[in-house]
Amino acid sequence: MRIGLHIIRFDWPGAPASIAPTLRAAAVAAEEGGVAAISLMDHWLQIDVIGPASDPMLEGYTSLGFLAAHTSSVRLRLLVTGVTYRHPGLLAKQVATLDVLSGGRAQLGIGAAWYEQEHAAFGVPYPALAERFERLEEALQICRQMWSDDDGPFTGRHYQLAQTLCAPGPVSAAGIPIIVGGNGERKTLRLVAQYADACNLMVAGPDDAAPKLEVLRAHCDAVGRDYDTLDKTVVAVTGAFGDVDQFLRDCEGYAALGIDEVVVMTEGDDLAGFVDRVATELVPRVRAAGS
Repeated sequence: MRIGLHIIRFDWPGAPASIAPTLRAAAVAAEEGGVAAISLMDHWLQIDVIGPASDPMLEGYTSLGFLAAHTSSVRLRLLVTGVTYRHPGLLAKQVATLDVLSGGRAQLGIGAAWYEQEHAAFGVPYPALAERFERLEEALQICRQMWSDDDGPFTGRHYQLAQTLCAPGPVSAAGIPIIVGGNGERKTLRLVAQYADACNLMVAGPDDAAPKLEVLRAHCDAVGRDYDTLDKTVVAVTGAFGDVDQFLRDCEGYAALGIDEVVVMTEGDDLAGFVDRVATELVPRVRAAGS
Protein backbone atom coordinates (compact mmCIF):
# COMPACT_ATOMS: atom_id res chain seq x y z
CA MET A 1 0.00 0.00 0.00
CA ARG A 2 1.17 3.51 -0.88
CA ILE A 3 1.00 6.82 0.97
CA GLY A 4 0.13 10.00 -0.90
CA LEU A 5 0.57 13.55 0.40
CA HIS A 6 -2.15 16.13 -0.19
CA ILE A 7 -1.09 19.75 0.41
CA ILE A 8 -4.12 21.90 1.23
CA ARG A 9 -2.65 25.19 2.55
CA PHE A 10 -0.05 27.74 1.55
CA ASP A 11 -0.40 30.21 4.44
CA TRP A 12 2.97 29.34 5.92
CA PRO A 13 4.96 31.83 8.00
CA GLY A 14 6.55 34.41 5.72
CA ALA A 15 4.13 33.85 2.83
CA PRO A 16 4.12 34.67 -0.02
CA ALA A 17 7.93 34.84 -0.17
CA SER A 18 8.21 31.59 1.78
CA ILE A 19 5.80 29.59 -0.37
CA ALA A 20 8.21 28.46 -3.11
CA PRO A 21 11.08 27.33 -0.86
CA THR A 22 8.72 25.68 1.63
CA LEU A 23 6.87 23.81 -1.09
CA ARG A 24 10.09 22.75 -2.80
CA ALA A 25 11.68 21.46 0.41
CA ALA A 26 8.54 19.55 1.37
CA ALA A 27 8.27 17.88 -2.03
CA VAL A 28 11.91 16.80 -1.98
CA ALA A 29 11.61 15.46 1.56
CA ALA A 30 8.38 13.63 0.74
CA GLU A 31 9.96 11.96 -2.27
CA GLU A 32 13.04 10.96 -0.31
CA GLY A 33 10.79 9.67 2.47
CA GLY A 34 8.93 7.24 0.24
CA VAL A 35 5.73 9.17 -0.49
CA ALA A 36 4.30 7.87 -3.76
CA ALA A 37 2.37 10.92 -4.95
CA ILE A 38 2.00 14.60 -4.16
CA SER A 39 -1.30 16.31 -4.83
CA LEU A 40 -2.66 19.82 -4.50
CA MET A 41 -6.21 21.08 -4.52
CA ASP A 42 -7.59 22.66 -7.68
CA HIS A 43 -8.99 25.88 -6.31
CA TRP A 44 -8.54 29.57 -7.02
CA LEU A 45 -9.59 30.61 -3.51
CA GLN A 46 -8.97 28.82 -0.25
CA ILE A 47 -12.11 26.85 0.62
CA ASP A 48 -14.03 28.00 3.67
CA VAL A 49 -13.76 24.70 5.57
CA ILE A 50 -9.97 25.24 5.72
CA GLY A 51 -9.53 29.01 5.90
CA PRO A 52 -10.70 32.39 4.63
CA ALA A 53 -10.78 33.11 0.92
CA SER A 54 -8.06 35.71 1.45
CA ASP A 55 -5.53 33.00 2.42
CA PRO A 56 -2.88 32.21 -0.21
CA MET A 57 -3.96 29.74 -2.90
CA LEU A 58 -1.81 28.73 -5.88
CA GLU A 59 -3.04 27.78 -9.34
CA GLY A 60 -2.73 24.04 -9.53
CA TYR A 61 -1.06 23.13 -12.82
CA THR A 62 1.49 25.94 -12.59
CA SER A 63 2.39 24.59 -9.15
CA LEU A 64 2.70 21.01 -10.38
CA GLY A 65 5.12 22.20 -13.06
CA PHE A 66 7.20 23.77 -10.30
CA LEU A 67 7.16 20.51 -8.34
CA ALA A 68 8.11 18.53 -11.45
CA ALA A 69 11.31 20.58 -11.73
CA HIS A 70 12.35 19.73 -8.17
CA THR A 71 11.43 16.04 -7.95
CA SER A 72 12.20 12.96 -10.00
CA SER A 73 9.97 10.05 -9.00
CA VAL A 74 6.77 11.06 -7.20
CA ARG A 75 3.52 11.15 -9.11
CA LEU A 76 2.03 14.64 -9.51
CA ARG A 77 -1.67 15.47 -9.63
CA LEU A 78 -4.54 17.65 -8.50
CA LEU A 79 -7.24 16.16 -6.30
CA VAL A 80 -9.24 17.04 -8.15
CA THR A 81 -9.58 19.31 -11.17
CA GLY A 82 -13.05 20.75 -11.48
CA VAL A 83 -14.43 20.09 -14.96
CA THR A 84 -15.76 23.65 -15.17
CA TYR A 85 -12.38 25.31 -14.57
CA ARG A 86 -10.74 24.64 -17.95
CA HIS A 87 -11.90 23.70 -21.41
CA PRO A 88 -11.20 19.94 -21.64
CA GLY A 89 -9.07 20.32 -24.76
CA LEU A 90 -6.82 22.77 -22.94
CA LEU A 91 -6.87 20.57 -19.84
CA ALA A 92 -5.67 17.57 -21.85
CA LYS A 93 -2.87 19.73 -23.27
CA GLN A 94 -1.85 21.01 -19.83
CA VAL A 95 -1.69 17.55 -18.27
CA ALA A 96 0.20 16.12 -21.26
CA THR A 97 2.70 18.98 -20.94
CA LEU A 98 3.16 18.16 -17.26
CA ASP A 99 3.65 14.52 -18.17
CA VAL A 100 6.35 15.30 -20.73
CA LEU A 101 8.24 17.71 -18.47
CA SER A 102 8.03 15.39 -15.44
CA GLY A 103 9.18 12.31 -17.35
CA GLY A 104 5.83 10.54 -17.29
CA ARG A 105 4.70 11.31 -13.74
CA ALA A 106 1.44 13.18 -14.36
CA GLN A 107 -1.96 11.95 -13.28
CA LEU A 108 -5.27 13.59 -14.09
CA GLY A 109 -7.59 13.84 -11.12
CA ILE A 110 -10.96 15.19 -12.20
CA GLY A 111 -14.46 15.66 -10.85
CA ALA A 112 -17.70 17.52 -11.42
CA ALA A 113 -16.68 20.69 -9.45
CA TRP A 114 -18.60 21.97 -6.45
CA TYR A 115 -17.34 25.31 -5.10
CA GLU A 116 -19.77 27.86 -6.44
CA GLN A 117 -18.21 30.80 -4.59
CA GLU A 118 -15.01 30.80 -6.61
CA HIS A 119 -16.89 30.43 -9.89
CA ALA A 120 -18.79 33.61 -9.04
CA ALA A 121 -15.62 35.36 -7.86
CA PHE A 122 -13.78 34.67 -11.13
CA GLY A 123 -16.76 35.02 -13.43
CA VAL A 124 -16.74 31.37 -14.49
CA PRO A 125 -20.10 29.78 -15.36
CA TYR A 126 -21.39 27.26 -12.82
CA PRO A 127 -23.96 25.01 -14.49
CA ALA A 128 -26.44 22.85 -12.64
CA LEU A 129 -25.17 19.56 -11.26
CA ALA A 130 -26.68 17.41 -14.02
CA GLU A 131 -24.95 19.49 -16.68
CA ARG A 132 -21.64 19.39 -14.80
CA PHE A 133 -21.77 15.61 -14.89
CA GLU A 134 -22.55 15.67 -18.60
CA ARG A 135 -19.54 17.91 -19.11
CA LEU A 136 -17.41 15.63 -16.96
CA GLU A 137 -18.23 12.62 -19.12
CA GLU A 138 -17.43 14.52 -22.30
CA ALA A 139 -14.18 15.80 -20.78
CA LEU A 140 -13.15 12.23 -19.98
CA GLN A 141 -13.88 11.22 -23.56
CA ILE A 142 -11.93 14.19 -24.93
CA CYS A 143 -8.87 13.52 -22.78
CA ARG A 144 -8.84 9.87 -23.80
CA GLN A 145 -9.12 10.83 -27.46
CA MET A 146 -6.48 13.57 -27.29
CA TRP A 147 -4.03 11.16 -25.66
CA SER A 148 -4.59 8.55 -28.38
CA ASP A 149 -3.67 8.28 -32.04
CA ASP A 150 -7.08 9.65 -33.01
CA ASP A 151 -6.66 13.35 -33.75
CA GLY A 152 -10.00 13.75 -35.47
CA PRO A 153 -12.91 15.91 -34.35
CA PHE A 154 -14.98 15.52 -31.22
CA THR A 155 -18.63 16.49 -31.29
CA GLY A 156 -20.49 16.43 -28.01
CA ARG A 157 -23.44 18.23 -26.53
CA HIS A 158 -21.27 20.72 -24.63
CA TYR A 159 -17.90 20.60 -26.38
CA GLN A 160 -16.97 20.58 -30.05
CA LEU A 161 -13.33 20.21 -31.09
CA ALA A 162 -12.36 20.38 -34.74
CA GLN A 163 -9.13 18.50 -34.06
CA THR A 164 -8.01 16.53 -31.01
CA LEU A 165 -4.30 16.83 -31.68
CA CYS A 166 -2.00 16.78 -28.67
CA ALA A 167 1.69 16.90 -29.62
CA PRO A 168 3.69 15.87 -27.76
CA GLY A 169 1.47 13.27 -26.23
CA PRO A 170 1.99 11.39 -22.97
CA VAL A 171 5.43 9.95 -22.33
CA SER A 172 4.27 6.48 -21.35
CA ALA A 173 2.68 4.17 -23.89
CA ALA A 174 0.13 3.32 -21.20
CA GLY A 175 -0.99 6.95 -21.17
CA ILE A 176 -1.75 9.30 -18.32
CA PRO A 177 -3.70 7.69 -15.46
CA ILE A 178 -7.11 9.25 -14.91
CA ILE A 179 -8.53 9.44 -11.39
CA VAL A 180 -12.20 10.34 -11.02
CA GLY A 181 -12.79 11.81 -7.58
CA GLY A 182 -15.97 11.65 -5.56
CA ASN A 183 -18.25 9.33 -3.64
CA GLY A 184 -21.45 9.61 -5.68
CA GLU A 185 -22.83 6.14 -6.24
CA ARG A 186 -25.09 6.70 -9.25
CA LYS A 187 -22.95 8.94 -11.49
CA THR A 188 -19.41 9.39 -10.17
CA LEU A 189 -18.62 5.73 -9.58
CA ARG A 190 -20.18 4.81 -12.92
CA LEU A 191 -17.79 7.19 -14.64
CA VAL A 192 -14.90 5.60 -12.74
CA ALA A 193 -15.90 2.18 -14.03
CA GLN A 194 -16.39 3.38 -17.60
CA TYR A 195 -13.50 5.78 -18.14
CA ALA A 196 -11.00 5.98 -15.29
CA ASP A 197 -7.88 4.18 -14.14
CA ALA A 198 -8.57 4.94 -10.49
CA CYS A 199 -11.16 6.16 -8.02
CA ASN A 200 -10.54 8.62 -5.23
CA LEU A 201 -12.91 8.39 -2.29
CA MET A 202 -13.18 10.80 0.65
CA VAL A 203 -13.80 8.51 3.62
CA ALA A 204 -13.67 8.43 7.40
CA GLY A 205 -12.49 4.83 7.59
CA PRO A 206 -12.77 1.34 6.09
CA ASP A 207 -16.43 1.00 7.08
CA ASP A 208 -17.12 4.13 5.06
CA ALA A 209 -15.15 2.87 2.05
CA ALA A 210 -16.50 -0.68 1.86
CA PRO A 211 -20.02 0.04 0.54
CA LYS A 212 -18.64 2.51 -2.03
CA LEU A 213 -16.31 -0.16 -3.38
CA GLU A 214 -19.18 -2.62 -3.67
CA VAL A 215 -21.13 -0.07 -5.71
CA LEU A 216 -18.05 0.49 -7.87
CA ARG A 217 -17.72 -3.26 -8.42
CA ALA A 218 -21.35 -3.41 -9.55
CA HIS A 219 -20.77 -0.57 -12.03
CA CYS A 220 -17.71 -2.40 -13.37
CA ASP A 221 -19.78 -5.53 -13.88
CA ALA A 222 -22.46 -3.50 -15.67
CA VAL A 223 -20.02 -2.00 -18.18
CA GLY A 224 -17.86 -5.10 -18.60
CA ARG A 225 -14.87 -3.64 -16.74
CA ASP A 226 -12.51 -5.77 -14.67
CA TYR A 227 -12.81 -4.27 -11.19
CA ASP A 228 -9.33 -5.46 -10.27
CA THR A 229 -7.76 -3.28 -12.98
CA LEU A 230 -8.81 -0.14 -11.11
CA ASP A 231 -6.47 1.56 -8.67
CA LYS A 232 -8.36 2.36 -5.48
CA THR A 233 -7.32 5.47 -3.56
CA VAL A 234 -8.84 7.15 -0.53
CA VAL A 235 -8.34 10.48 1.20
CA ALA A 236 -8.31 9.97 4.97
CA VAL A 237 -10.50 12.88 6.03
CA THR A 238 -10.04 12.15 9.74
CA GLY A 239 -6.32 12.91 9.56
CA ALA A 240 -3.32 10.76 10.37
CA PHE A 241 -1.84 12.14 13.57
CA GLY A 242 -4.79 12.68 15.85
CA ASP A 243 -4.51 8.97 16.70
CA VAL A 244 -1.68 7.34 14.77
CA ASP A 245 -2.46 3.83 16.01
CA GLN A 246 -6.07 4.16 14.87
CA PHE A 247 -4.94 5.50 11.51
CA LEU A 248 -2.66 2.49 11.05
CA ARG A 249 -5.48 0.13 12.02
CA ASP A 250 -7.60 1.87 9.39
CA CYS A 251 -4.82 1.30 6.86
CA GLU A 252 -4.92 -2.42 7.64
CA GLY A 253 -8.66 -2.30 7.00
CA TYR A 254 -8.15 -0.42 3.75
CA ALA A 255 -5.60 -3.01 2.64
CA ALA A 256 -8.07 -5.78 3.34
CA LEU A 257 -10.56 -4.00 1.07
CA GLY A 258 -8.01 -3.80 -1.74
CA ILE A 259 -7.23 -0.09 -1.35
CA ASP A 260 -3.94 0.72 -3.09
CA GLU A 261 -3.19 4.20 -1.73
CA VAL A 262 -4.10 6.24 1.31
CA VAL A 263 -3.74 9.99 0.90
CA VAL A 264 -3.06 12.10 3.99
CA MET A 265 -3.91 15.79 4.11
CA THR A 266 -1.39 18.19 5.58
CA GLU A 267 -2.09 19.45 9.08
CA GLY A 268 -0.78 22.40 11.05
CA ASP A 269 1.64 25.22 10.20
CA ASP A 270 4.86 23.20 10.12
CA LEU A 271 4.86 21.54 6.70
CA ALA A 272 8.44 20.27 7.02
CA GLY A 273 7.69 18.66 10.37
CA PHE A 274 4.50 17.11 9.04
CA VAL A 275 6.29 15.60 6.04
CA ASP A 276 9.00 14.22 8.32
CA ARG A 277 6.37 12.50 10.46
CA VAL A 278 4.71 11.04 7.37
CA ALA A 279 8.04 9.65 6.17
CA THR A 280 9.15 8.22 9.50
CA GLU A 281 5.91 7.22 11.23
CA LEU A 282 3.58 6.32 8.39
CA VAL A 283 5.29 5.24 5.17
CA PRO A 284 7.11 2.12 6.46
CA ARG A 285 4.20 0.96 8.63
CA VAL A 286 1.60 1.53 5.93
CA ARG A 287 3.72 -0.42 3.44
CA ALA A 288 3.84 -3.24 5.97
CA ALA A 289 0.08 -3.06 6.48
CA GLY A 290 -0.44 -3.33 2.75
CA SER A 291 1.75 -6.40 2.47
